[in-house]
Amino acid sequence: MKLGYFTMPFHPPEKALTESLKEDREAAILADRLGFHEAFFGEHVTDPCEPVPSCLTFIASIAYETKQMRLGSGTLNLPNGHPASMAAVVSMIDHMLEGRFVLGISFGTLATDFEVFETLDRDRQAMFIEAIGHMLAIWDGEPPYDLKGEFWNISTSRTMDSSINLGKIGKPYQTPHPEIVCTALAPYSNGLIEAAKRGWHPVSSNFLQPKFVKSHWGKYLEGCTEANLTADWRDWRVARMVFVNNDHETAMKYGKSPEGPYGYCMKQILYKLKAASKLATVKESLDQPDKEITLDYCMDRLMIAGTVESVTEQILDFREQTGAFGTLLYVGVDWQEPSLARRSMELMAEEVMPAVNLALSR
Repeated sequence: MKLGYFTMPFHPPEKALTESLKEDREAAILADRLGFHEAFFGEHVTDPCEPVPSCLTFIASIAYETKQMRLGSGTLNLPNGHPASMAAVVSMIDHMLEGRFVLGISFGTLATDFEVFETLDRDRQAMFIEAIGHMLAIWDGEPPYDLKGEFWNISTSRTMDSSINLGKIGKPYQTPHPEIVCTALAPYSNGLIEAAKRGWHPVSSNFLQPKFVKSHWGKYLEGCTEANLTADWRDWRVARMVFVNNDHETAMKYGKSPEGPYGYCMKQILYKLKAASKLATVKESLDQPDKEITLDYCMDRLMIAGTVESVTEQILDFREQTGAFGTLLYVGVDWQEPSLARRSMELMAEEVMPAVNLALSR
């Protein structure tokens, strides 16, 4: 099992943005130094708790300070932009990273972002499919493109000057394009069927109960079967909130209490899920009453915290419930106490994952 990193990122809104961004960069660079296999960074434009508006810009800021770790958009919200612009910037980032880029895509989840970009009342799923279709066509084709769609038309036919390649959009470093991944938040996500048909790989949200994480692999297999493609569990990434400390009491206080950074993050997420009528995301049963979904309930069932030995056992138990997957994405939240946050990442990379993989090899 490989170790990856995922962050929305998440910070208290009263925290200075300058400090939050410095902290996010430090966490990413630390993950690279510790040997994390890859790291994904989210984006939202209208949420002060998740203050990175462009994951591609953030990735560019650490491209030359990371040496081995793959960096991914987690996710690039396609209806919020123009596919030609996104195709060009992704290509540039992939060259900056010399092929260490992973393209995570979605049609977004934040209603206030939808309103800002005037997609609140539009078919964002159709926009998403058209956008990635245009991007792939740009990378696969040659100018002047002449791509027609319901939402965007892309061409340089009227102004192209082939003698100097004017009118051409750059192609990615990787051929034909970076690996494409899609994050699934809902139990039994049908979106993973469509992703599998296209050869894209799955990422399961850290807010899902284990049995619904397992449901994602079933849906992914269904899509692969329909498209006559071979599914490999090593391509499946699963995110989880994890905190490790040598002291059990510290691990419980920082990792599981409402006052800790994970508790603060979960509280905000619960509020948003309730407002969007999407509490099923965190339930153990789809018919479970909403009143049972409390902060304590979520912290108890969705947060892994403890000593090295305890966290190792919890991860192995989690994998027993979900089935085999290739990468565990360690979820990064605010560094309420930087020394504890750093130490958790160190213990995760240097002690927990070797112990997990030793157990799995037996």
